[in-house]
Amino acid sequence: MDGGWIEEIDGVTILHTSGTHYEMGYQHGYLLKNETLENIRCRDDVLNKHGWPIEKRIEVWNIQKQYLPKVYLDEIKGMADGSGLSFDEIAVHNMWIGVFNLMSCWGAALWGDATVDGTLYHIRSCDGSFDVKDPVSGKTLNENTFLIVRKPDDAYASMYPMYAGDIVCIGGFNEKGVGVSELTIHCTDTQFIGINCGFRMRMVLDYANDIFEANEIMNSNRTCGWNFIISDGNIPMGFVIEQSANYVYTGTWFDPIESTSPFWEIKDVVRRGNCYINPLLAREERERYDCSGIIGLFRWILRKDIYFIPWIQYKVISQEIEKRYGTLTLEKTMKFIREVYSGKTNFIFRYMQNHNYYESRHLWVVSPKTGDMLICFGDDVNKSYENPVHKFNLFELLNPEPSI
Repeated sequence: MDGGWIEEIDGVTILHTSGTHYEMGYQHGYLLKNETLENIRCRDDVLNKHGWPIEKRIEVWNIQKQYLPKVYLDEIKGMADGSGLSFDEIAVHNMWIGVFNLMSCWGAALWGDATVDGTLYHIRSCDGSFDVKDPVSGKTLNENTFLIVRKPDDAYASMYPMYAGDIVCIGGFNEKGVGVSELTIHCTDTQFIGINCGFRMRMVLDYANDIFEANEIMNSNRTCGWNFIISDGNIPMGFVIEQSANYVYTGTWFDPIESTSPFWEIKDVVRRGNCYINPLLAREERERYDCSGIIGLFRWILRKDIYFIPWIQYKVISQEIEKRYGTLTLEKTMKFIREVYSGKTNFIFRYMQNHNYYESRHLWVVSPKTGDMLICFGDDVNKSYENPVHKFNLFELLNPEPSI
């Protein structure tokens, strides 16, 4: 197929798409036709069970399609034509990230004094249940996850791991050295008038030339509660974004908000899990701001709230960054985050892992400036940090053509 092909490198399946947005959608739908259908059935099953039947998702789509740039409507049409599914099936499927947030994931950016030579590294763990399966084939979302190399005609090239059938994005980086990733948040300040964050992250990869343009895209047309890490390998600098429908905080490591107790700043490091740190936003999320310590533990045990869990994740990963501060390379960053997720550094976090609180579907560390990515994928048996690490480079993958 012109402009699109699939290859396997080191056991990782890579989808290449290029051309217009319609053409990229067509290539994705055609080459991953079966996997797209399996993922649609998989998500339908989960969303129906959690109070989001297709009728409600259609209502959200009918609101949000008015705000979506035309190129993504073209891409939906292309994916529908390529897969043999209807436009509405593809469109509504891509609403999943805008209506149903499971508490999961971790993200950080480190640069300057935190790394061995000042290079910026962006960390992202995509966490979520491994029990999400297609009721027909039995295949999981993990089995239908691919590394995607995207080369649009009129936008920036990018690389990111994603599920078949998704035009939305949950994290990656582009050829201009800009990275983005998300962390889910449950909050009361929610609306559906706008663009779901999966399409906004797609817009960052396609159109953000630097971190400031990324910030503008992510903070426009807000809908639900989210945390984001955005980074720029060329400056280098990272921002954290906390947002809801009506409130937003964007800051970097030296913003006073970052040191609101019990949280603390680390020079040249921004990091987030699944709770707000800005006190104004936190009021939209949890009853008690301080989710640490004995009180936080007992509130979790007594099921008053769940925020002791993301606090422990934040604390453990932050402490490991401090232990390795100034020595981190791409490889050492991946090594420490895998050790944390495997439970080797903290017994409470190990307990949480053993009880499947943070099941890592895929885990990556990238240098957005150089295009280097280290990534490990979960499968139907192992979490991502239990499987081998693979190394790829965006600029090298942009050059090859499909083998004949």
